[in-house]
Amino acid sequence: MPPSEGCRVPMQSNADPIKARPRLVWAGFIAMCVGMFMAILDVQVVATSLPSIQSALDIDPDQMSWIQTAYLIAEVIAIPLTGFLTRVLTMRWLFVVSLAVFVIASAGCAASISFGQLVAWRVLQGFAGGTLIPSVFSAVFLLFPDNRQALATTIAGVLAVLAPTVGPIVGGWLTESYSWHWLFLINVIPGILAAGVAARSLPRERTSVAPIKGFDAPGLASMATALICLEIGLKEAPTSGWLSLTSGGLFVVASISAAFFIWRSLRIASPLVELRNFEDRNFLIGSALSFVLGIGLFGSVYLMPVFLAFVRGHNSLEIGMTMLVTGIAQLFTAPIAVALEKRMDPRLLSAAGFTLFAVGIGASAFQDPTSDFDAMFWPQVVRGVSIMFCLLPPTRLALGNLSADHVPDASGLFNLMRNLGGAIGIALIDTVIYTRSELLGQKIWNGLEKGNLSVAQFVGVPTAMIAGHNGSFDEQATSTLDPLVQTAATVEALNEAWAMIALITVVAILIIPFARSVASPPNASSNHLERV
Repeated sequence: MPPSEGCRVPMQSNADPIKARPRLVWAGFIAMCVGMFMAILDVQVVATSLPSIQSALDIDPDQMSWIQTAYLIAEVIAIPLTGFLTRVLTMRWLFVVSLAVFVIASAGCAASISFGQLVAWRVLQGFAGGTLIPSVFSAVFLLFPDNRQALATTIAGVLAVLAPTVGPIVGGWLTESYSWHWLFLINVIPGILAAGVAARSLPRERTSVAPIKGFDAPGLASMATALICLEIGLKEAPTSGWLSLTSGGLFVVASISAAFFIWRSLRIASPLVELRNFEDRNFLIGSALSFVLGIGLFGSVYLMPVFLAFVRGHNSLEIGMTMLVTGIAQLFTAPIAVALEKRMDPRLLSAAGFTLFAVGIGASAFQDPTSDFDAMFWPQVVRGVSIMFCLLPPTRLALGNLSADHVPDASGLFNLMRNLGGAIGIALIDTVIYTRSELLGQKIWNGLEKGNLSVAQFVGVPTAMIAGHNGSFDEQATSTLDPLVQTAATVEALNEAWAMIALITVVAILIIPFARSVASPPNASSNHLERV
């Protein structure tokens, strides 16, 4: 019986899908990338427009952050489940179903008339979106032969990193031109089209109920508890304190739950998430690099809007236009990264990429209250040039030597590490801002009271007002200087946060030499997909 009549043809190698139907496979992969782009973009467009949503739904300011937190918690639970869901639904149906749920949840968010409704839909939207990201990086190694994987990874990587860059522009434009509802409605039409193309184009496989029979419910409960407590603890720690009763208690519960999950996953035959992938040295090192990249990526996308909004007073659209430099530099560098990735050792490229990334981040640690587009241009260019070298080679390092049946689980863990890095990085940044701003403000006051002209120049105080001064200022001078000092203290705290991230990135470079060389993926029996 020919394939068109329903028989299943085993695929003998990971080159088979692309050789048999190259255009269809590429179309399906591009559709998957569109879904991933939507999921990542959604976080950023909503973040820039939270005040508009708060005003429209009359949300308490203390509760507003839960619109984002609910999405991120659901997403971080879904990401490591991608391997299990792929085994049950197959890659094709997991993507199609997840994107369909994401579209429905997006429409539900737009139709919400209360805070409770919006949060409920955001949880569903986040869970569906969480499976879309690792599915794409799994597809790179499951659909394409070795000579096409660099290009596929680049397409996915560009879109994954471009989404946070253009998010503020899209969010600001939609909110100012239309309404907050369109932050979610923009997902509907592209989502329907991408799901349809994926259903038609991706290789068809046999679904299996076998994984469900051995479903590890205690493992799921412990994993979810650990991730939920960790995310909420990281959210609360910067303001309530890392060792406060709330944050400390959440971290203790997270640690106990994580320990139980790890113990159980390593003991049972069919774990929910295959943690044994970390026994592969390259996967462990690649995941560590993914974690550090998450700190740098999420941290820089967080720090720049804070500076541009609170120090420079720019709106969402202006912030987005400034941050677009990184995305443009990344797009120009992508073809070079693809060419070099095919010819050079991924360890060397990773080292070069993270070195440049550290330089680009560190260059932003010297801003002053007058810094704007010009001062931010070259640090953004350096970061944009480096990003593809921080994404492509570590992905090859982590997943390139794994067998096809391990890739879905490994991809979920690899992407989870990047998200966890982002969550921890933002918590560390907030901690620096909250704890250091007051101390730095007092240091600036001390400098001004001693007539330090370099401090006055940094703050933006006329030198005539400070020259020769010694001692406290009168009430009028204090009221004039106070807002300038507060702004300068914030800038110095942000600079310290940039320096901290740069230092973490430099430390990550030290682990790269311990990785083994990456062999070309085997062609025979490396893909277990079966196509109708």
